[in-house]
Amino acid sequence: MRKLLLALSLLVACLTSSAESPIAAEQRRSVEQTFLTFPEWFLVHSPAEYARYVKQHPAHNFPFLGHVGQIWSSYAAVTEEQVRAKYPANAGYHVMIGVIGGSTTLEYGLRSLYENTLGRISWATASALTPEDEYGARVAQDYVDFIRKEPWYLYNFGAKLKGLWSDTPLFGANMLRKLERRYALTTEYLVKAAYGQLIKLGTSAAYEPALMTTQVVADHEPYDLADMQNVKLLRMLDDGRAVLELPRYYDFRLAATRLGLQDVQLQDIAGNSGVILVTVLTRGQGTAAPPDTRVLFEQPILTEPGRKRVALVMRVAALSRYLVDAPRQGIEVEHVYDY
Repeated sequence: MRKLLLALSLLVACLTSSAESPIAAEQRRSVEQTFLTFPEWFLVHSPAEYARYVKQHPAHNFPFLGHVGQIWSSYAAVTEEQVRAKYPANAGYHVMIGVIGGSTTLEYGLRSLYENTLGRISWATASALTPEDEYGARVAQDYVDFIRKEPWYLYNFGAKLKGLWSDTPLFGANMLRKLERRYALTTEYLVKAAYGQLIKLGTSAAYEPALMTTQVVADHEPYDLADMQNVKLLRMLDDGRAVLELPRYYDFRLAATRLGLQDVQLQDIAGNSGVILVTVLTRGQGTAAPPDTRVLFEQPILTEPGRKRVALVMRVAALSRYLVDAPRQGIEVEHVYDY
């Protein structure tokens, strides 16, 4: 009975028509995108996990192939949800996922092969991480910080390649490891710089530039907009609700959380007042999820035994309160997939 009531409540939420939304038509995005953006964002989560790991560990122990499995299993889960709920097909988004997922599968496969042969051999001759290892770790984190807000293909790999050769000493301890890491990083940065240029050209030809902001409807105006970085009041509605402009992507969660701390509840995001996908990181069984929330899938964090990612399908109206309450219960909200 509980499952039936949950399904009915989510169905009612999904049936709320975007045509009734006060959001400007050009700012609306369809509901399936909250699910289809997960595989895209996994290609942020995965490098973030890698960057954390290689700060203290050699790269050959990173589970590249395990992450390949997680890319495609999550894609299967969100696609199944899209079909089950009869959301729009959005073929263009599936093509994009196929391209980025396929290229990442190839990259991770090659890196796994390389790191578990030449990488392991060079590590066996070393007594510690080399300056090249440390430089690669810093670039990995810098790359993650960049792609949380910008497309990956805009990252300046050329500058990082130059820095590799100018900012790390040519000679020193563990020479075999130094030379091997220098070769590995040089190859990586060169290939990614070239491939990024190709993707940039293809993206500009096939897709419109992505909007960097999104419109939302809140139940009332924030009482302190001066404290709300990147949040703008666009207009007030006759019923007292407020149409706001928020940043998209990584900063959306931060802005929505600040609104929640002012007891501002989001009711509509980009024309959607039904459901939204949220991922959280937890070590326990609980997610502190509000009623009518459903677990879509779970993934172990492969470099942190006991920790897992949980994908939650929740009502838009429940999001603001959850963003405030979850951290208080030890749950880390990883990302809100803002269509």
